[in-house]
Amino acid sequence: MGTARTSSTPLPGIGVRYDLTTREDRRLSVVAHRDGSRTLSAYRGDDPDACALSVRLTGAEAEALVDALMPTHHSPNLLSTTELGLVAERIALSRSSHWNGRLLGDTRMRTETGVSIVAVLRRAEAIPSPGPDFRLAGGDTLIVIGTREGVDAAAVILGRE
Repeated sequence: MGTARTSSTPLPGIGVRYDLTTREDRRLSVVAHRDGSRTLSAYRGDDPDACALSVRLTGAEAEALVDALMPTHHSPNLLSTTELGLVAERIALSRSSHWNGRLLGDTRMRTETGVSIVAVLRRAEAIPSPGPDFRLAGGDTLIVIGTREGVDAAAVILGRE
């Protein structure tokens, strides 16, 4: 068995094809279309020129696949919280949330659940380490870290309408 080999080929008027030959000599290709969509193809092991699977993905579907193949929480530069018995999750506030317009401190999140809210995502902005005087808004997504039980309890509190 060899090592993985990659190559790219411009496809004028279409986009770029990226080919991967695995260490087991299996072939995969991705055509990155100019419109942002992708076509993922896998070739038969007994006939590397015969396509066994071809799937057209939207840009969003391609991003979801990339996240599944290379999740950001598995970055070697990030702390692996699961090894420490902690989890980090996103919890979205509904537009009609009880907490809409209220202060983060009013949730008593740390006192009630032991979790920490490490950031709030609002529209295209990230607010790191919000303090107790931070005003929540419906549609916010809170990044929380804590024990599994604590994060589940936080989701219940934040899900209040």
